[in-house]
Amino acid sequence: MQNPSIRFDNSKREFYTTLRKRVDQYFSAQNIQKTGSSSLYLKTLFMLCLYISPLVLISFYQNVGFWSSLLFGVICGSGMAGIGLCVMHDANHHSFSASKTTNRVVGYISMIVLGGFALNWRIQHNVIHHTYTNIPGHDEDIDPPSPLLRFEPASKLYWFHKAQWLYAWFLYGLMTLSWYLTKDFLQLRRYHKKGLLATEQKKFGVELFKLILNKILYTAFILLPFILNSNLSFGLWILFFFCTHFTAGSILALIFQSAHVVTSTEYPMPESNGTINNSWAEHQLCTTANFSPRSKWFSWLIGGLNYQIEHHLFPNISHVHYSKIAPIVIATAQEFNLSYHQLGSFAAALRSHQKMLWSLGRA
Repeated sequence: MQNPSIRFDNSKREFYTTLRKRVDQYFSAQNIQKTGSSSLYLKTLFMLCLYISPLVLISFYQNVGFWSSLLFGVICGSGMAGIGLCVMHDANHHSFSASKTTNRVVGYISMIVLGGFALNWRIQHNVIHHTYTNIPGHDEDIDPPSPLLRFEPASKLYWFHKAQWLYAWFLYGLMTLSWYLTKDFLQLRRYHKKGLLATEQKKFGVELFKLILNKILYTAFILLPFILNSNLSFGLWILFFFCTHFTAGSILALIFQSAHVVTSTEYPMPESNGTINNSWAEHQLCTTANFSPRSKWFSWLIGGLNYQIEHHLFPNISHVHYSKIAPIVIATAQEFNLSYHQLGSFAAALRSHQKMLWSLGRA
């Protein structure tokens, strides 16, 4: 991963200036804040219950077996993913609440629930991914740590990538396990070497201590069922723990991959001087795709992230507003003759992603 040295064409600002003005007018006319509403706080409560309920049940249920451990893990993992998509994501984008303190506390705690570290996530996602979306060598989201996966056409091609359209789905389930076990430590060290911690006014030693403390807290929390329930064997606890993370990792990975690694999105390469021949906002339209815009319940469950274009253009607006501002974005993009990638369903997005995996495995 190279050090970011990309410049966008600042002469092409008219689209985003116009769009931002129209979106601001929408919020003024509706007399509402851009941050979360009461519906988001109710959703937060729902996702917390979905996550905690199976933990409580497996901690005290006396007849725990293979299938009950599996079921509890799937439900707990679904709640874990829901917290990541609906709560953590907004909080770490500073859009969960109008209160900076609330955003900071909710973002920090919800990231512990995922077994991750909030600072790393904000640097990778907010700073790197949202700025350099789908730019090879700069966006870490398309530069996986394992050579088993190839998400962009400029990376090295290996013979085994021909089969990634089959095995990638299993590796996605290991995403949050990777955060918990290794990725956070490697990321923190890398960001320190790149000077990104200094940019955030953070010291490596202090953040490493926080990171280790986070891992200890999460480990103690997730071990509670095994400690409290004498009838829960270590093997069944491992099954529950793995199913929880595999479910959460699969959901999180598929939602985000379906927005960027699909056949309609682009991988713009900078000029020799590091210039991208688009404004930042136009670049987001080229590299991001929406899906399933008509399914309100699905959008509710995944934190509105089927509206990835709106999220990338306005990351500091809560996801509860994306469906309302999407028509404004579509109309403005059409007015400026710009692309707006959208797939009709999540299934269509997954098929497009699989086609992209197949294609990237061959060329």
